[in-house]
Amino acid sequence: MACRHFLDLSNAGSDALKTMLADAHARKAARRDWPRGRADDDAPLAGHVLAMIFEKNSTRTRVSFDMAMRQLGGTALIMDAGSTQLGRGESLADTARVLSRMVDAIMIRTDDHAKIEELARHATVPVINGLTDRSHPCQIVADLLTIEEQGKALKGLELAWLGDGNNVLHSILEAAALLGFNVRVGVPQGYEPEAEFVDMARAAGCTVTLTRDAPEAAAGADIVVTDTWVSMGQEHAHNKLAAMAPYQVDGRLMAQAKPDARFLHCLPAHVGDEVSEDVFESDQSVVFDEAENRIHAQKSVLLWSLGLL
Repeated sequence: MACRHFLDLSNAGSDALKTMLADAHARKAARRDWPRGRADDDAPLAGHVLAMIFEKNSTRTRVSFDMAMRQLGGTALIMDAGSTQLGRGESLADTARVLSRMVDAIMIRTDDHAKIEELARHATVPVINGLTDRSHPCQIVADLLTIEEQGKALKGLELAWLGDGNNVLHSILEAAALLGFNVRVGVPQGYEPEAEFVDMARAAGCTVTLTRDAPEAAAGADIVVTDTWVSMGQEHAHNKLAAMAPYQVDGRLMAQAKPDARFLHCLPAHVGDEVSEDVFESDQSVVFDEAENRIHAQKSVLLWSLGLL
């Protein structure tokens, strides 16, 4: 079987994404009330090892991939770039070729998307995107799982995004193209998502609306999503925060959405900036279900990447 890299959602396609979601639902349900470190009954990745490379700080990605491997019966190695030869200038190509002889899959969390593409070009084992500046596909698998858990069908869903047109939004637009939901983006001028992702979703028949009006974006939404306004390493934070201020998801904005709308945030959150405390702590907020679902989503991504789904 050809090596299955998971660099963006489009690498997998709609059928594979649906299969991953079905597997994640089933595996999560099968282990309800179990100790979290207990392996699934089938332990499909027994004897397998995942190398995790971190060039950016992480909580959810680090823990969820580690726990995913444990629950699948495998093990994970954590490699902080600063304490490996990558930090001393070893090439990504050489790193890929070495790790491919030592482990069964590689997950990397980095900045420039070109790095993960370089790693994948030289690896003979699956490479998984744990986050780049371009996209965050593993997060969106967890988000889709969470949305379905809330009883909402993905096809025809109305999703509102408020704030920065960033990597998370790029992956949401990819998911919209694959699964057939609509996206309304409330975004200040100069912070729009990359046109290729908007065009991809529109070409697939999705309605993608870009607006400067936050209430217009949220009106009638099934799901309201935001993210931190200033990501790790970004400069000019003061100017960006000022531009983003009208797009805070607060109680008045959530009132524009459907009464049973749910609020998502990939975390970490800056409560009081992109989301108000009353929304973050409300019954409409499912951000901690969403965080937990990173484990179940990662398990299915790993199984797909290793040809077991």
